[in-house]
Amino acid sequence: MPQRQKSTETLDYDPKDCHVEAKSGYQLLVATRFYPPDYAPTGQLIEELCQELCQQGWHVHVFTSQPAYASDIGEAPRRERQHTLTIRRTYLTRLWPARIRGRIVNGLLYSLRFLIHTLCHPRRYRNHILLVTTEPPYLPVVCLVLKQLLGLSYVCLVYDLYPHIPVQLGMIGEKSFIARLWHFFNRLVWSQASKVIAISSSMRAQIERQYPRTADKMAVIPTWPDLNRIRPLPKAQNWFAQEHGLVEHFTVLYSGNMGRCHDVDTIYATLLELAAEPIQFVFIGHGFKYERLQTKVTEMGLQNCLFLPLQDSDCVPFSLTACDLSLVSIEKGMEGLVAPSKFYSYCAAGRPVAAICESDSYLHDILERAAAGRAFENGDHLGLAAFIRTLLANPSEVQRMGRNARTYVESHHSVESIAAKFSQTLAETVTAPLG
Repeated sequence: MPQRQKSTETLDYDPKDCHVEAKSGYQLLVATRFYPPDYAPTGQLIEELCQELCQQGWHVHVFTSQPAYASDIGEAPRRERQHTLTIRRTYLTRLWPARIRGRIVNGLLYSLRFLIHTLCHPRRYRNHILLVTTEPPYLPVVCLVLKQLLGLSYVCLVYDLYPHIPVQLGMIGEKSFIARLWHFFNRLVWSQASKVIAISSSMRAQIERQYPRTADKMAVIPTWPDLNRIRPLPKAQNWFAQEHGLVEHFTVLYSGNMGRCHDVDTIYATLLELAAEPIQFVFIGHGFKYERLQTKVTEMGLQNCLFLPLQDSDCVPFSLTACDLSLVSIEKGMEGLVAPSKFYSYCAAGRPVAAICESDSYLHDILERAAAGRAFENGDHLGLAAFIRTLLANPSEVQRMGRNARTYVESHHSVESIAAKFSQTLAETVTAPLG
């Protein structure tokens, strides 16, 4: 199995080693809880973005944590350097990684550790732009503190919108103290941010509707696939498809997290509708609803489903191309609160995509414009089943849509073009190169 090679130097600790002097260009400090070798998609994206920004002349420092999802691989190097990219990992964030309480505690510990680390090294980061993600969701509050104490400019990259998600899921009340406090901090944090980046047009609309004063500093920069690593590959030449007996079957794939924000009920109803037909469903991932779906399938004795755990990153180019159709879903009410990053990787694999989402979703527009699949409203399992039957009977249509999907992301979502948008947006926060 091919291995992805990295030019990585593991460093012994020396405070001077953590500071790379930028002779020209900008310096960027990235705060993100997830980063490879962790499996989390957001971490994979941040790694690719940082590497590409370095190629474009930036000097990047990443402050992250030890792997959570990939805790089985042991500890990653505490410090690494990859040319002008420096990575520092803290040890304080590996308690109960698979539970909600663990995510809360670990996120708080990580945020506190990042705050202490930055306050202890004010001269090291004095000329940096700070890019902060919303994982953990309260991390942007730390940036507000750092701006007040150190004068650091910061940019918020919003992957998930809080407190909207727990409110929509019924975990907290819309008018509860926690929700009102969260909205208060959002207004405060985003009013002081230099820029606020949303990853979809739907998310930008949600933010501007709730916080209209952010409109003049909003930017939309979508995610991207690794086009060099994920390439179209016929199933007959795919070791993953061969190993799992998928070559001869029409295969529908769902890959990645299957949590509370994903519509699994429509998928399950589709499974039942197609139970007697020669169609194989493959679910690769984890999550609260993943386990529930697996239990339901077992109880019903369905034979058209295969459940596999999250795959190592080296397997992903083969798992994503071991199918004929890919599935992505957003639970009703979640449009604009989350955006599935796996969508663009599906397209990079050269496979049609079926999206389960609301009618105003940005996924509708993309799939229609690219002619790369179809979107179905939540609950429309009959429409989804009919679409799958159509593709089963028309292999040429599968190939056409797959080619269109690949062409679309090559034209609009290469990491080079997306990183250039990040570079421009970040550079707008200062008037001249720092260094």
